[in-house]
Amino acid sequence: MLHDLPSLAQLLQRLQQVPYLASKNIYRVAEHFLHMDEREIEHFCALLLQAKSKLVRCDVCFCWREKDRSCSLCSSIKRDQRLVCVVETWQELLAIEKTGGYQGVYHVLGGVICPLDGVGPEDLTIKALIGRVVNKELKEVILAFNQTPEGEATAAYIASQLKPSGVLVSCLARGVPVGSSLESIDRVTVYKALCERRPF
Repeated sequence: MLHDLPSLAQLLQRLQQVPYLASKNIYRVAEHFLHMDEREIEHFCALLLQAKSKLVRCDVCFCWREKDRSCSLCSSIKRDQRLVCVVETWQELLAIEKTGGYQGVYHVLGGVICPLDGVGPEDLTIKALIGRVVNKELKEVILAFNQTPEGEATAAYIASQLKPSGVLVSCLARGVPVGSSLESIDRVTVYKALCERRPF
């Protein structure tokens, strides 16, 4: 059927190149765009072009910032500049910010070490992180990675690189999620919760 609809086939082909867009959703996304009126499409495209032209990575924390403004996180006088939370991507940064409980600054790695995907330490902002630690008097670096083999390996690598600096390196607590029952949790999580127990 699609060979009779070359315009739709091209749209679907382009959508397939968007990372993280599940294959089963490509048709729904295409349908959504096709139902939008021309003015909405133009507005959507204008917003994409605007974001592309006005957003850049901060030279310090590597989160997004407006090109004509300083980074709101790095320049905030309300934040503890000696406390750095290292995250994989800016999405994790947003998740931490939503808690309202963290008042330090951040460092966005841009991913995790994954040799199978061809991602090594040199492909991430690890060197810049080490430079931050060496050039500033930091009191703590928090490694806030997802608990995956790649996340754990990246955390171990960074911790080993920071060891000579003497800075305190910590990681997020692991264990039982609030509101869950032990019988429904995987054994690795239960094991880590037991190993990392704390006084009541």
